[in-house]
Amino acid sequence: MKSLLSLHKYFWKYKNLFFLGTLFVILSNYFRILAPQVTGFVVNTVVDSMKQKETIVVKASISNNRMLDWLVSHFSQTDFQQKILMAGIVLLALAIISGFFMFLTRQTIIVMSRHIEFHQKNEIYQHYQKLDISFYKSHATGDMMNRISEDVSRVRMFTGPAIMYFINLAAIIGFSVFFMLQSDVKLTLVALCPLPILAIVIYFVNMIIQKKSEKIQSELSSLTTNAQESYSGIRVIKSFVQEPAMLGYFKKNSTKYMNSALSLAKTEAIYFPSMGLIIGLSTIITIMVAALDVVNAVPGASVGRIAEFVLYIQMLTFPVSAIGWTASMTQRAATSQKRINEFLETQSEITDNQTVQKPTISGNIDFEHVHFTYQNTGIHAIQQLNIKIASGQKIAILGKTGSGKSTIAQLLLRMYDIDNGQILIDGVPIRDIQLKHLRTMISYVPQEVFLFSDTIENNIRFGKHDATRAEVELAAKAASIYDEIMSFPAGFETLVGERGVTLSGGQKQRISIARALLKARPIIIFDDCLSAVDTKTEEKILKNLSHHLKHKTALFITHRIISQIHFDKIIVLDSGKKVESGKQEQLMKNQGLYFEMHQLQVPDREMP
Repeated sequence: MKSLLSLHKYFWKYKNLFFLGTLFVILSNYFRILAPQVTGFVVNTVVDSMKQKETIVVKASISNNRMLDWLVSHFSQTDFQQKILMAGIVLLALAIISGFFMFLTRQTIIVMSRHIEFHQKNEIYQHYQKLDISFYKSHATGDMMNRISEDVSRVRMFTGPAIMYFINLAAIIGFSVFFMLQSDVKLTLVALCPLPILAIVIYFVNMIIQKKSEKIQSELSSLTTNAQESYSGIRVIKSFVQEPAMLGYFKKNSTKYMNSALSLAKTEAIYFPSMGLIIGLSTIITIMVAALDVVNAVPGASVGRIAEFVLYIQMLTFPVSAIGWTASMTQRAATSQKRINEFLETQSEITDNQTVQKPTISGNIDFEHVHFTYQNTGIHAIQQLNIKIASGQKIAILGKTGSGKSTIAQLLLRMYDIDNGQILIDGVPIRDIQLKHLRTMISYVPQEVFLFSDTIENNIRFGKHDATRAEVELAAKAASIYDEIMSFPAGFETLVGERGVTLSGGQKQRISIARALLKARPIIIFDDCLSAVDTKTEEKILKNLSHHLKHKTALFITHRIISQIHFDKIIVLDSGKKVESGKQEQLMKNQGLYFEMHQLQVPDREMP
């Protein structure tokens, strides 16, 4: 339950709606609680009319409420039919007024809960974006989606319906007990005696509900993750004919979730009828005691009082039975909020220093004795790396798979922080540069291309939202994707599927290149971005890049020899270490690792 305390900032933000809603609940129940007294008055009027004893009992029956006393005295001289008619009109008026205030209650408290839901989802999404790459590598996407959707929805049920029903419960019990005590203390004690038993039942059952709710939420996250991975990897599943196996895996997780949900449902199925039984016993005992008082002519006892107390108990039935529902919603919300807080309390390891700078970046890059190890795997990806790149230079970083090439790009973008050494850009340590400013100054074509479910134009414009159509087309031409885009019926307005699934691998790579070229920053990184492109198209793209990369520092991270661009320096990595560095002619003379790669690759590429 402590986890729900984190919601206080939202309640404070919407305190006006909350307090108004509370007031409306109280007013609604005040007018509603008058109905039993009017009903008792009607019953007594009927009984006394039959016995020719109207006045005495009627006055005793209504004297605990000033407003009704006034109504009784006002209509005391009218005949029997008029009294019954006016009592019916009063009951109707009370129901309408009570209903009106209940309508206002929903327009305040439920609306407040929707506002809280809106702000909480935004807060979670914003926090997700602040977290570093290591977080995303250690947490499943389905689990994160479940926390921002299912868990937030459960919390909304607490901030809206649960809060409303709890206030309603407190108001109706408060008014009922107050008027019941004024009417008959003994009957009040008799009617309320089963409630301690109900409180004990609620306490123990809620502990069970909380444990089962936590288990359900955990299994729902696993189920969501399973489904999300299956949808994203559907092509792999189909190509390996693994539909039955994946369905079996999903059924296994789904069965676990179903069994847990059924277990919780069974608990609640016993819970609510038990409360109904206790309330029913209260009604029976009250009627019996009150009836005996009437038979034995106990002073103040009347048939109308029996009807009045039966209605009090019936009015308490839903609020008291709602204790279980409200408690269940509260327990589920507490479980969900605990899961949400786990993420909100997670802090990114990549943050700005207190004295960050926003220097003018021209493109000078220095790696000085850099070491880096991936924490989640323990792989020492970069070891004692020293690289010096001058502004405007074109650098090729070559190496076999796992040599640490892509890690260099991740470190430059500060997706990770290095273990030892330092990286400087234009003489400023990378940790002293504002994170947003650093990434704004770098254009990046990732190895794993990601396109959004949007138009091709908007995907290219992603890094520069104010770009004109002419600039978008120019970038597309430079990436040799313009002609193919124009061949689509909708051209640049063509919608790509999720993650660009409607496009080929080469098309996605070239759109990604166009996106980086449009951003036009002093530093641009190409991380193995031509692996899905044919040789002819690759040559065309590289020729275009030679023109677009003038006066820019460009890093080409690749495992393939690129001969179409004149590189100022070629750096060869192996197992995270720089093993060679220099111009192509020098590296060929050294006959080292670069020479071996050249001998293996170039002849194959020159074959027809």
